[in-house]
Amino acid sequence: MKTPDDPLHKALADATFQAYRQAVIRLPPDVLRVIEKAAAAETNPVARGEFTNILKNIEIAERLGVPMCQDTGVPVIYLTIPPDVPLSQDFYDAVAEGVRRVTKEVPLRPNVVDPLTRHNTGDNTGAGMPAMHVKPGKTLAVTVLPKGAGAENMSRITMLLPSKKDLIEKFVVETVYLAGSRPCPPVIIGVGIGGTFDGAAALAKEALLEPVDTMTEYEQQILCAVNKLGIGPMGLGGDFTALAVKVKTAGCHTASLPVAVNIQCWANRHATVEAKR
Repeated sequence: MKTPDDPLHKALADATFQAYRQAVIRLPPDVLRVIEKAAAAETNPVARGEFTNILKNIEIAERLGVPMCQDTGVPVIYLTIPPDVPLSQDFYDAVAEGVRRVTKEVPLRPNVVDPLTRHNTGDNTGAGMPAMHVKPGKTLAVTVLPKGAGAENMSRITMLLPSKKDLIEKFVVETVYLAGSRPCPPVIIGVGIGGTFDGAAALAKEALLEPVDTMTEYEQQILCAVNKLGIGPMGLGGDFTALAVKVKTAGCHTASLPVAVNIQCWANRHATVEAKR
């Protein structure tokens, strides 16, 4: 096993630290654009006030270099690994080290607990965390998607019959309706369609990493249906219950149609940093 002094270990730990710190402090430009666009288009006076608060929150967090939300989430990590870098246990150790550092130094709220004993590790690692997803890529890079509980708790999955694909939109709208104000709307909605039971959930979460300032006609259709709910910012009513819908699909069994909805609050926090070797 490599030591913390190994260049690759250090590069991964540093990249994890930087990506997580950036994610909790500064929103991606595309996310900020959709918030600003919705704020300008909102017609409900109370909702406009909530958008003002959201934008002020974003500005203060970046100016002071502090997390934009007290729930700094649990660490969901995506690694891309080039062909010349062999995957090893040290990758997981290095990422965990970066998470421990950022938890202490930013600081982040220690959210990770054992699901049964509720024991808190105090550093956002352990008990299967950080959650890591590894894929081949051109560069060695770390993407951090901090996932807060308010939104994550409202996510759902269903196994539809293949003949019922017209129920996908209904399921998404129903999920947002049941969530109400709890995920701090206006939300961003990741939808995974296809794959397997667990695969659909993974697709839905990955969809949150896609640019939210562009949507397909199908995504726009679902968004329009969701916004007709009128839940609005922070559940106080308004034109924008959701800011964007992003859909990812995968092939599935001919006899099944898995659909998952992963809810994210307005603060769709994520950041990618290349590990400099």
